[in-house]
Amino acid sequence: MDNMDNKNETFTYTYTAKKQYDVEEVKKIREKYIDREENKMETLRRLDRNVEKSGTIISLIVGILSSLLLGTGMACIIEWTDYFAIGLAVGIVGIIGALLAFPIYKIVTKRQREKIMPQIMQLSDELMQNK
Repeated sequence: MDNMDNKNETFTYTYTAKKQYDVEEVKKIREKYIDREENKMETLRRLDRNVEKSGTIISLIVGILSSLLLGTGMACIIEWTDYFAIGLAVGIVGIIGALLAFPIYKIVTKRQREKIMPQIMQLSDELMQNK
């Protein structure tokens, strides 16, 4: 009789998988793709960020190319002794370019600021008046 009682017993198990995503993260990603109008403060921040981008990019390009020229000049002097004079000239040009990278950044950034200043001033005046 004992065997018959065991046949009538049932086992119930419920499994729920843990969520593979966070709802807040999904909302943040979704926000990126929704067309919305940019407010004045966001516009002001974007314009300010863009001012320094062009100076940074140009100075990086000058700095990297100058470093490559300096390295080429050093290689000509050290490895290929027949090209000592050419290596010296190329190395000096590389050093001068590397030294000019930061001043180039400052000049380009200043010009960009002057170019965009009226728009920044107008937006900042509007925002300060609304406070």
